[in-house]
Amino acid sequence: MISRRTLIGASGASLIGGFALFGEGRSSHARSGKFEVQLSEAEWKKRLTPQQYAVLRQESTERAGSSPLNKEKRRGIYVCAGCELPVYSSATKFESGTGWPSFWAPLKGAVGTKEDNTLFFKRTEVHCRRCGGHLGHVFDDGPKPTGLRYCMNGVAMKFRPA
Repeated sequence: MISRRTLIGASGASLIGGFALFGEGRSSHARSGKFEVQLSEAEWKKRLTPQQYAVLRQESTERAGSSPLNKEKRRGIYVCAGCELPVYSSATKFESGTGWPSFWAPLKGAVGTKEDNTLFFKRTEVHCRRCGGHLGHVFDDGPKPTGLRYCMNGVAMKFRPA
């Protein structure tokens, strides 16, 4: 039998975890930074779909396995869905098994990073250098030659075939 105290405690922990996971109440780097592409929140909402806005501007995360870019195998370039800056080449894409499009390196000068401690451990957030849009995170468990895994939200990018 679950006690009332256990139920209330679990509910509170779930609420706090949900805020951390889905970005509610967090200060978005995309909104606070100084970038080449600067739009008002209303302009971003007009330009982006609701899901793109949540990921790119509010640092949310799409559901694993939900992006068509996960299965994209053609040669081409992935661009930021917010400002169209080329960010990744298909030549660096690999199947990570995580459910998100993964790359072992971005295009030169395309992305920036910042420390992200929102899930009670240190991660490195990756954002578009030009508009500050949240793309995903980078981890040090990727393949050679870099050993890095840029785990990106597919909704934060668009694919341009070669």
